[in-house]
Order: sequence, then C-alpha cells, then structure tokens
Amino acid sequence: MAKPTFKRHLYIKRHLRRLYRNHSRCSSINLGHGNYSLYINRVLKEVDPNRGISSHSVDIMNILINDIFERIATEAGQRMLLRKRCTLTPEDIQQAVYLLLPKKLATLAVTFGSKAVHRFIHS
Repeated sequence: MAKPTFKRHLYIKRHLRRLYRNHSRCSSINLGHGNYSLYINRVLKEVDPNRGISSHSVDIMNILINDIFERIATEAGQRMLLRKRCTLTPEDIQQAVYLLLPKKLATLAVTFGSKAVHRFIHS
C-alpha cells in the first residue's frame, strides 16, 4: 500500500524549510566561553614543576584568555568581511594577531600557532 501523499509532502516541506533556514551567505556561530584552567595548570607545571597557582589567579587568567580570543576572533571576522569572503583563513587570523598584540609577542604567537597547526595536520 502506498503512503499517503500528504505525509510525504509535509516531510518534503519540513526538509526544505530546514535547508532554507540554514542557507545564508555567511552563517554566524554563537561562541561560548571556554574554561582553560586545566591547560593553565599544565603549562605552569611544564615551566616550573614546584610552583602552584591559586584558583582566583586561574580565574583571572581564564578571563584574560577568553578576552584575547574574543578580540582576535572579532578582528579576524572584520578582516574576512573586508575581503568579502565567508571563509575565515589563517591569514585573517594572523593579521588580527599582528594588529592586536605587540610586535614580539605577535611574531611568537604566529610562529607557535603555525607550528601547532602544522603538527596537527601532519599527525
């Protein structure tokens, strides 16, 4: 027995409606704030195994990391829109880092970041 046509029609309509909703020129993603406390402690233990850090200091570092990340992401998004593209490229992120951070810190951040991406891709 064939299925009723109205159910198929509703499914097709729902499917098209979902596709239409997701279809936009540049989609925006709502970014949540991450918690980097585990990584802060790991880096501290790598630098000096005998040192510790208070939870209040970890919270301050977490706020700092989230703030810098948000600034870089905003600036990179503006760079992307200036080029009239919908794809965020590594060049956009590098330019944002060079604009926001001091010269020496920016060069170190870009070199370590590109090394990390290279290791991730080739592993």
